[in-house]
Amino acid sequence: MNSPDKILAVILGGGRGTRLHPLTQQRSKPAIPIAGKYRLIDISISNCINSGINHIGVLTQFNSVSLNRHIANSYKFDAFHPGWVQVWAAEQTIHTKDWYQGTADAVRKHLDEIRAAQTPYVLILASDHLYQMDYKKMLQFHKNNNADITVATHPVSFTEAPSLGILKYNPDFRITQFVEKPNRLEELGQLVCRSDPARPLLGSMGIYLFNTSVLIDLLESSQWDDFGNHIIPSAIATHRVVGYDFEGYWEDIGTIRSLYNANLALTSEKPPFNFFDPLWRIYTQARFLPGAVIENSTLDHVVLAEGSHIQDSFIRNSVIGLRSQIKEGCRIEDTVMMGADDYDTAYTCGEDNCDGEIPVGIGRQCKIKGAIIDKNARVGDQVVIQPFPRGTDLDEENWSVRDGIVIIPKNATILKGTIIQPKTSSRTHSIKAGTFQQVEFERI
Repeated sequence: MNSPDKILAVILGGGRGTRLHPLTQQRSKPAIPIAGKYRLIDISISNCINSGINHIGVLTQFNSVSLNRHIANSYKFDAFHPGWVQVWAAEQTIHTKDWYQGTADAVRKHLDEIRAAQTPYVLILASDHLYQMDYKKMLQFHKNNNADITVATHPVSFTEAPSLGILKYNPDFRITQFVEKPNRLEELGQLVCRSDPARPLLGSMGIYLFNTSVLIDLLESSQWDDFGNHIIPSAIATHRVVGYDFEGYWEDIGTIRSLYNANLALTSEKPPFNFFDPLWRIYTQARFLPGAVIENSTLDHVVLAEGSHIQDSFIRNSVIGLRSQIKEGCRIEDTVMMGADDYDTAYTCGEDNCDGEIPVGIGRQCKIKGAIIDKNARVGDQVVIQPFPRGTDLDEENWSVRDGIVIIPKNATILKGTIIQPKTSSRTHSIKAGTFQQVEFERI
């Protein structure tokens, strides 16, 4: 069996995540909460730890404070289990004053750390994917095929292809073509390499296993900025680059819709991603929170995180995050609620407000469907939120819509009586407090 301590994992976590705005307005993409209590970065790091890889560098740059704090608080090795998870932040040096210009440029700027690790292999990973992979098997495949570079691949459809790198390999797995984000049908037709009509293409998962010497040579001998656009397509002509097939569940969390769908999929009877596997644990920050309290409520297909308090409400097909507070008379469906970073005074003192502010959480008699409620949001009483048609994008003062999903940003306040729903002939999509129209709530 290959020793995984021969691998240094480098996780790319510095992108702006513009397609996930406004969730990335105050945090980087890898720091976005998922499944009630985790963050996206936990998936990649947990895959490494479960694969026996204990030397991990996380490249950070944009809005990185919360991500850096999470890594520092979550991943601490002891003297009996040597290893580390280090933040490699973008920095000015005597060699460069630039920010990361792309994925390859980010790794190039940390070649000193890569050399210092003294591992024969470097595993490059994205930080915004949801999947479970044993990288030891990928290393074994890499060595069996005498590869210089191995690219993890996943079957994809024609509709998924324009957002991915698409490749084609010959019978000995050697990649012969690699095209980043192709969008012309004739170009896609030339890349078909699977007999499955539903998923006839192979997409790059953004997971690259390099011989360390090859990685250093490719980065030092060029000024290319990106692995998918430049390094990999060029290397297939000069090095042995092979494709490693992965057939399991894999979701690229690159858009609001994909994040929303991935969360709600966890509430199904047979979720595609298993957080309950005792042999493949997903790690995160250890917290000391009380168990959730549920009073006279109905919960149907709900992921509920600890520290929450739900009173006389109905919740269906939703994810309810850490420390979520939901007052009586609410109906919440198809919603991702990310919870709170702490309890506010209004809750700990048993009051209805905190210095005149709406308490953190969901107020009384709210009707919410098709929404993402970010951390620390304050939603007043009798607020109505309904989804918009697919493809709708809007930005208002305290809320946004992306692809029809209503988003209440982190720390936002939605006043009592606000109605957020598609426009009709008789009302606007947002009605401020003071002009609340009576809404007939369904009996729960």
